[in-house]
Amino acid sequence: MNIAITGAAGFLGDRLASALLREDSPLPVASLLLVDVREPRARSDPRVATLALDLTAPAAAERLVTPERHALFHLAAVVSGHAEADFDLGLAVNLDATRALLEAARRRAPAMRLVFASTVAVFGGELPPVVGDCTATTPQSSYGAAKAASELLLSEYSRRGFVDGRAVRLPTVTVRGAEPNRAVTGFASGVVREPLRGRRAVCPVPAAQRLWVCSPRAAVRGLVRAAELPAAALGGRRALTLPGLDVSAGEMVAALRLVAGAEVAARVLFEPDAAAARMVAGFPHRFDTARALRLGFVADRDFAEIIRIFIEEESMTTAD
Repeated sequence: MNIAITGAAGFLGDRLASALLREDSPLPVASLLLVDVREPRARSDPRVATLALDLTAPAAAERLVTPERHALFHLAAVVSGHAEADFDLGLAVNLDATRALLEAARRRAPAMRLVFASTVAVFGGELPPVVGDCTATTPQSSYGAAKAASELLLSEYSRRGFVDGRAVRLPTVTVRGAEPNRAVTGFASGVVREPLRGRRAVCPVPAAQRLWVCSPRAAVRGLVRAAELPAAALGGRRALTLPGLDVSAGEMVAALRLVAGAEVAARVLFEPDAAAARMVAGFPHRFDTARALRLGFVADRDFAEIIRIFIEEESMTTAD
């Protein structure tokens, strides 16, 4: 398969590239184009090419979507806090660039599988106790609104046969090993990563605030699984929520205490920030993912396992 990844210099994009290049990858890779606004890291694998490209630039989509392209993973995005602060940029990257890719597929590669990294932030406001794939999207953030609009376009383009699209609604992905970004849910990584590295971490939401989370490993596994699925398995419902864990900020710290000890967990300080807490409170945290589980998507076992995955990967990085 000839595959491209947007957002390939990012945390998940880089991990997805590594997963696709492994010998046991379920998707056989003939070529892999890694694209981001800054040059993704170089790799020695001859199948890999890198490209620094602003997806909002004219004709950028045509450079990625060619008749020979079998699959495209669209991960590039302006994250939640940044999109809230800069409405125009968030809309340009999170919606306009997505539509440009869909249009390029319509004209040049209608059989291409486009895996779109969406978010549970497409839901918000007054919701049922448990959110399902068919629950109406009512986002309460600019980030969620652009993702929800992109989901609708992807579904319509797929219905018309212009592309073979599938949207994966990612939970909050934690623990991210990279330095903090402007995502409002970034604290879910910080309250684990920083204490384990010997630093203090400030949690801007109350300990009781709950989130729907998954590990980076589960997120990448879910993106790959979405690309594997035949279109018939999805039918007319092209968006699904990735399985995750319903966990509170306090339970995250309790799991850190269990795995790493009281001294490490004591480095977490709860200092609620009204704006961040209000936005996070608008995100749902209980989901019915029975459909995704039936389709072969797999959840993490518990939050302690997520922490152990991070510690294991940190030690491997240090050893390298």
